[in-house]
Amino acid sequence: MPLTDGTLDDLVGYRPDLRAPDDFDEFWDRTLAEARALGGAVKADPVTDRYLLRTVEVDDVRFPGWNGEPVAAWLLRPRGAEGPLPVVVTFIGYSGGRGLPTDHLLWSAAGYAQLVVDSRGQGHDTPDRDAGGGTQWANGFMTRGIDSPENYYYRRLITDCVRAVDAVGELPGLDSDRVIVAGGSQGGGLTIAVAGLTRVAAALPDVPFLCHFRRAAEICGEGPYQELAEYLRWHSRHNVEPAFATLSYFDGVHFAQRATAPALFSVGLMDPICPPSTVYAAFNHYAGEDRTMTVWPFADHGGGHGSNSVVQLEWLRERLS
Repeated sequence: MPLTDGTLDDLVGYRPDLRAPDDFDEFWDRTLAEARALGGAVKADPVTDRYLLRTVEVDDVRFPGWNGEPVAAWLLRPRGAEGPLPVVVTFIGYSGGRGLPTDHLLWSAAGYAQLVVDSRGQGHDTPDRDAGGGTQWANGFMTRGIDSPENYYYRRLITDCVRAVDAVGELPGLDSDRVIVAGGSQGGGLTIAVAGLTRVAAALPDVPFLCHFRRAAEICGEGPYQELAEYLRWHSRHNVEPAFATLSYFDGVHFAQRATAPALFSVGLMDPICPPSTVYAAFNHYAGEDRTMTVWPFADHGGGHGSNSVVQLEWLRERLS
């Protein structure tokens, strides 16, 4: 697979002039205030024995997300660990959900707690109850409600993810001052969004999606950005600028401009799904001074696979010790 988006020398200085809508902060302040005002209980049911795990404790969690609707998550903790523990709040890649707790054993093995957040409408345990509202052209989620920021799918999903961080303080054995947000692809884009909207101790966006939408839609030959291109192909007469106006409220670049927590990004220079320039656009706009990019020069969208986890563990040890 060839380089998909220029050489590393081309990319490291890539910082396009991208400005958030004038009411970006008001939009998100209002969105989150409305969700928080609805309240709702955080519930955690022990299910460790169901999965025959000996070294990990597992709770099946529900917390209030968008519109106060219950969002599913797994809480994993090292068995017998004395808290409060640092917690990695994990967001999932596109079209996936929280899966099974046995899919998520790395962080608890390393001594962290982990809250694995389901993605509404993508996972099996959290429906997107507003799915019928607004436009939906292509299959998938990229055009769901794209007619308006108020209706757009990612308004609901990002709100869920911020509310997951809010829920940490109500779950047993967790240190709400040491919350790390993490995820790959869509989960990476959600990680940047949450870091830009609420206080966290660190962010680990891995090959992040949902960044620099216009460029991605123009150059991607694979993956979910093609849903945007397909929609605009058939609606290009009137809908191109309104669609990108909606997307500007959800662009990782604009969240990065507001995020200050230490951040460890990663990028695959042969990634055809999340083009490296879109990752660097977010990275180079990231407001925090402590930001690092792990470059995988021959990687596709898988990035560094397991090797990236080792880099993340080492990086976190230096910052949380």
